[in-house]
Amino acid sequence: MSAFPAPITGRKVRFALVGCGRIAQNHLTALREHAERAELVAVCDTDAQALARAMAATGAKGFGSLTELLRHSDADCVVLTTPSGLPPAQAIDAARAGRHVRTEKPMATRWQDGLAMVKACDEAGVRLFVVKQNRRNRTLQLLKRAMQAHRFGRIYSVAVNVFWTRPQDYYDSAAWRGTWEFDGGALMNQASHYVDLLDWLIGPVESVSAYTATLARRIEVEDTAVAALKWRNGALGTVNVTMLTYPKNLEGSITVLGEHGTVRIGGLAVNRIDHWEFAEPHAMDADLADATYATTSVYGHGHPLYYDNVLQALRGEAEPDTDGREGLKSLELLIAMYLSARDGQRVNLPLSY
Repeated sequence: MSAFPAPITGRKVRFALVGCGRIAQNHLTALREHAERAELVAVCDTDAQALARAMAATGAKGFGSLTELLRHSDADCVVLTTPSGLPPAQAIDAARAGRHVRTEKPMATRWQDGLAMVKACDEAGVRLFVVKQNRRNRTLQLLKRAMQAHRFGRIYSVAVNVFWTRPQDYYDSAAWRGTWEFDGGALMNQASHYVDLLDWLIGPVESVSAYTATLARRIEVEDTAVAALKWRNGALGTVNVTMLTYPKNLEGSITVLGEHGTVRIGGLAVNRIDHWEFAEPHAMDADLADATYATTSVYGHGHPLYYDNVLQALRGEAEPDTDGREGLKSLELLIAMYLSARDGQRVNLPLSY
């Protein structure tokens, strides 16, 4: 493995955006907020209309393929916001071209693909960033601090709920949606950021048992799933996910019950502290009033904060919050859930490499 390239100093960090669809708008907004340190130099999409719209909105040079972008663009970092089955091959191509890579969730839909992405970036000596913007929510940052301060004592029980809705026309809007190859189901796609919280907040998971079902949508993948988990620290927990909530998105939440504390962070997308109670007061409790925020988006407001860390890492000012290896943790949990549902048995972690 070669060393990372020298930090980018004395100029703006140059980004290229590959995939100009729904989530790409969050990246464009975040890049505009960091315009003093970052610039978008290229956009890419196989859909000519989507590409034209992105070029008009950003003024960036447009490319119809990643191959052309890598050949003719001077971007330092390639941002992948393409359907979930595509980033592994794209990340490997970008890494071999000497570009840093930033990919949306999930980083891959197959375990071996995720491992291959990390390996390729290691071998090329480039950074691999995996977007986990919910970690940057003020609500979850406060909960993380409570965990680090051991305020809960022993953790007893954890519950994650993602009760959203995705109507049939959402899946019908693109041929790749709702497919195993390019999308993944309610767990892999919509609940990916919530599955990420299980390891990041609570710790390594020991085993998982899951059920998945396609109850109402005409798709290959699941629209509903449940899982039971046991952590290495002894805690037990559940994940309850559905895209069938009537009539609209209802809740994205995490509840933690411990020996000396109870916390529930709810709202549409873990943006509201519904309950915060500990046996002993702490200075961090003064931050409660500022932690909750309003949102109408299930994506939350974390992308600009995540870009701040990416820019700091590329400029040599910080280490990445979520690199490829950190991204593998939630992918491993997701794959374990799917294996359990498929085979009808408990799956122990870690998965074999």
